[in-house]
Order: sequence, then C-alpha cells, then structure tokens
Amino acid sequence: MKKDRLLWITTIVCFLPIILSLVLYDKLPEEIAIHFNETGAADNYAPKAVAAFGLPFLMAAINIFTHVTINNDPKKMNAASALVYMAKWSVPVLTVILMPVTLFIALGYEIPVEIIVPAIVGVVIVAFGNYLPKCKQNYTVGIKLPWTLNSEENWKKTHHMAGYLWILGGIIMIIGSCLRIRALQFTLIIILIITLIPFCYSYWLYKKGV
Repeated sequence: MKKDRLLWITTIVCFLPIILSLVLYDKLPEEIAIHFNETGAADNYAPKAVAAFGLPFLMAAINIFTHVTINNDPKKMNAASALVYMAKWSVPVLTVILMPVTLFIALGYEIPVEIIVPAIVGVVIVAFGNYLPKCKQNYTVGIKLPWTLNSEENWKKTHHMAGYLWILGGIIMIIGSCLRIRALQFTLIIILIITLIPFCYSYWLYKKGV
C-alpha cells in the first residue's frame, strides 16, 4: 500500500506542470524548443500542445515504468532504501524543474539551460554516489554487470570504488557547469568516464577470480 501511495504521489507531481502550461498556454509560441545543444541553443522543436501537455504525460509514463520495475525486482530488499527512494523521485523532480524552464524559455526568458542541466545531473550523481557503497545485489538499482550480478564480492568492491568516483565526477560536473566549460559536452565526457571505469574495474576483478 505504501508503495502504491508513493507511485500515485510521484505521478501526480509529474502532472503538476500542466497547471503552469494552462496558465501560460495562450502566450506560448506555436513551436516550443524541447532540446538544446551544448551551447544552449535550441535544436529541436515540438508543437506547443505536445510540449505543454504531452511532455508531462510522457514523464508520468516513465515514472510509472520506473516504479513498476523497481517494485518487481526479485532482490529489491537488497537495494539501499535511500537509493531506491531517490530513483523513484528522480523523474518527478526533473519534471517540475525542466518543464517550467522549457516554458519560460519559450516565452523569451534567457535561462542558461546549458548550465542548469549539467548542474542538476551533477547533483544527482553525487547523491547516487553517496549511497552506491550501501547498495547490495539487485537487478534494478546500481551497477548491473554480468560480473557484479554473479559475485557479491565483485558487486561490493565495484560499488565501493564507484561511489567515490561518482561523487568526484558529480562535483567536477557542477564546477564545470558554473565555469561554463562547454558544460553539456563536458558532462557527457564525465559520465562516460564514471561509467567506463567501474565497468573495467569490475571486469578486472572478475578476471582475478573475484
């Protein structure tokens, strides 16, 4: 029942930006930017009805999928409760931040999306990195590789190392976004690094028999 309540609450939160969409709808242009390049310039547009109302529905669907996947994990009890909680709230939180940003940019407000998005991603990665070492083997939350799922020791060592790496990577992302170091491009590079290193480390442990 508690899980169902959280699913309802987070889904409703995903729909909250629709209120702002209704208030601003008549003022919005016919085409709204829904994607931006590394310099913050819009490079993809959608009809205003799709952007204003379709995006919250899409995010709500992603939120439901996230909850269903986590709740039906056979090893869900092993995942750190804080990590699971953050995973379940990640979609609604992003929705209530990014939807208003999208609408106000459409109205002509100068919002540095190339700084905001990487900074948000950095904060999320720091938060997840903080709890990775506390996460035991499961199939939905964590670094799910053939070698980590096959060995509890491999999982433990990989997540312990990755936790520190993610915290460092997230902090670097936040600093990089504030300094405007080609923020979006810089963020992608950091994400690639903090993804590849745990992958290689886990495989190295596997080859050592861990």
